[in-house]
Amino acid sequence: QVKLVESGGGSVQAGGSLTLSCAASGYISGRSNLGWYRQAPGAEREFISYITSDGTTTYATSVKGRFTISQERAKNTVYLKMNSLKTEDTAVYYCAVDVWNTHSYFSPNYWGQGTQVTVSS
Repeated sequence: QVKLVESGGGSVQAGGSLTLSCAASGYISGRSNLGWYRQAPGAEREFISYITSDGTTTYATSVKGRFTISQERAKNTVYLKMNSLKTEDTAVYYCAVDVWNTHSYFSPNYWGQGTQVTVSS
């Protein structure tokens, strides 16, 4: 069993920055990949970014150049630094882990409870 706990959400004005954190506990293997999704009201859950165990990162086009994912594997913690925030970034942000990494893409097995990010104009 894996537990993911996000923190760092909140309200910010457009153009501002926020950093989200996610601490994972339970079985996280050396192959596990960590990442982030978000879900805006009335929309589907959307992939944001993920990072592999060796630090390779992948981003959605909508956030590339503005968001940065990083990790501290010793703490099983993943971060999402969000700069130049836009009103359309408003969503619930979810941390996720792909424990076994058996695919060539990010395929989460576990999810956090989510943290709200609200960007006002």
